Amino acid sequence: MHGLVALMEIQASRLKARVNAAGEPILLLEQDRAMWDRLLIGRGLAALERAEQLGGARGPYTVQAAIAACHARALTAEATDWARIASLYEELARVAPSPIVELNRAVAVSMARGPQEGLDLVDPLMSEPALKNYHLLPSVRGDLLQKLGRMEEARVEFERAADMAQNARERKLLLERARASSVVAAELGPGL
Repeated sequence: MHGLVALMEIQASRLKARVNAAGEPILLLEQDRAMWDRLLIGRGLAALERAEQLGGARGPYTVQAAIAACHARALTAEATDWARIASLYEELARVAPSPIVELNRAVAVSMARGPQEGLDLVDPLMSEPALKNYHLLPSVRGDLLQKLGRMEEARVEFERAADMAQNARERKLLLERARASSVVAAELGPGL
């Protein structure tokens, strides 16, 4: 119970920073953390502490709250403890295995150990039936390819993600990322 409350409080703390004035999504690493509600974060961290004091095996809500707490404790995106988050996703994969948990784990691993390690975890998920129409899979793959300098492949993935997106604002963001990858690919020349 405390784990769920912690998760809800910490996630709610970021609501004001998740979209801009036009209602367009803002990626977590680009959010203005000064807009995060410190009162909600404090309440969430207190609930997480209560959940962890109960002892025993942590349930999925407590592990997810611990992941959210890592983000909440970091005053800047650069200060995020990605190694800890990757470790927590490994724990979450044991207590509540799912393809989406694996995708999130891949993102955390990429942030902690580099985009190639993340891509190595994402690529097997491409054949996962449960993620067949999940737009965040090609979006994550596009992001990792972009970080690796594989711009044309990244463009294709962002466009594929945009085609799957059910939300017009997410679709717009993904198409903007595809265009940006295309521009960089053109500047780098053929074969890249």
